[in-house]
Amino acid sequence: MDVYLDNAASTKVDDEVIKAMQPFFSDKFGNASSLHQYGNEAKEALEESRALIAKKLNAEPREIIFTSGGTESNNFALKGVAFANKDRGRHIITSKIEHDCVISSCKWLEKQGFTVTYLPVDKYGRVSPDDVAGAIRKDTIITSVMHANNEIGTIEPIEEIAKICREKNVYFHTDACQSLTKVPLDAKKFDLVTINSHKIHGPKGVGALYIKNGTKIDALMHGGGHEFNMRSGTENVAGIVGFAKAASQMKEEHINHMANLRDRMIDGVLNRISDVQLNGPRDKRLCNNANIAFHYIEGESIMTYLDMDGIAVSTGSACSSKSLEPSHVLLAIGLKHEIAHGSLRISFSKYNTKEEVNYTLDKLEESVKKLREISPLTR
Repeated sequence: MDVYLDNAASTKVDDEVIKAMQPFFSDKFGNASSLHQYGNEAKEALEESRALIAKKLNAEPREIIFTSGGTESNNFALKGVAFANKDRGRHIITSKIEHDCVISSCKWLEKQGFTVTYLPVDKYGRVSPDDVAGAIRKDTIITSVMHANNEIGTIEPIEEIAKICREKNVYFHTDACQSLTKVPLDAKKFDLVTINSHKIHGPKGVGALYIKNGTKIDALMHGGGHEFNMRSGTENVAGIVGFAKAASQMKEEHINHMANLRDRMIDGVLNRISDVQLNGPRDKRLCNNANIAFHYIEGESIMTYLDMDGIAVSTGSACSSKSLEPSHVLLAIGLKHEIAHGSLRISFSKYNTKEEVNYTLDKLEESVKKLREISPLTR
């Protein structure tokens, strides 16, 4: 049996999404900036897609700027606001568990003369709104806290944090790539929101940044003035059409289905395998995320064993999975290096089944037993 349980890294493209995209590779292949009928067809599809995604976020169409994905959108939000507001202040607030592209952007901005406060989290990976309030200074210009963590699934109190920032006249940005369509999200409560396509059964290489009207932000991409002069470059019309279609496909029954599979997996591991722990909370957790630490063995070894049985899981974020360093997220919640190294991220989609979970539990139990028998840490 082949089982794909790495949906936090990327998802299978929905058949309906492929169907919606197909004409824009063949019959409706025009450039959305061209003035002839081919261009008009592409432009119409682009704006219809923008309106669909805006409606999903309770936003205005002009507040949606299409990008190449979450990494570009996060870079755009942080760097664009930082440089546009540098005369007002040069202080940025974020958390220690943000995606690598946010952390890396902040590190780069520090080299450009900005200062960054990296807030700690509790043992469940939650950012304290009180810590945010305490970190805000007169020169603070933006706070960035993700909506839900990509590794341990923790859903953050972003509405409370955004309210604090608004009262202090500080922009608030959230990375909602993992939470889009899985957790309610009203973009109007925030200043900037990052979303992308390939986490929700859409194509890779497509994302967007919600920029609330009135936000002072500089463009990073210059050229022909595409995307309301905010992101120049010929739009990926086929990808954007697919993104919009994917955003409209998720239903409450899919969310409940993933949550049931998640709980089945977590309960199965905790009941059947000794010396394990759940990373992150049981409640206020993404419906499709299970992150579990297996003591005395390495997660990479478990992942390899499972891969030989046709099961795909992850040891952390896909962007840094080739690194030998333990996850910065797991270290931030207080795990020791050896425990962090023994953690697996198992993430579900609407296509997964109970039979796949049962098969994975069986193989996981076998793999852990074999590895512990040869591990020097258990002797």
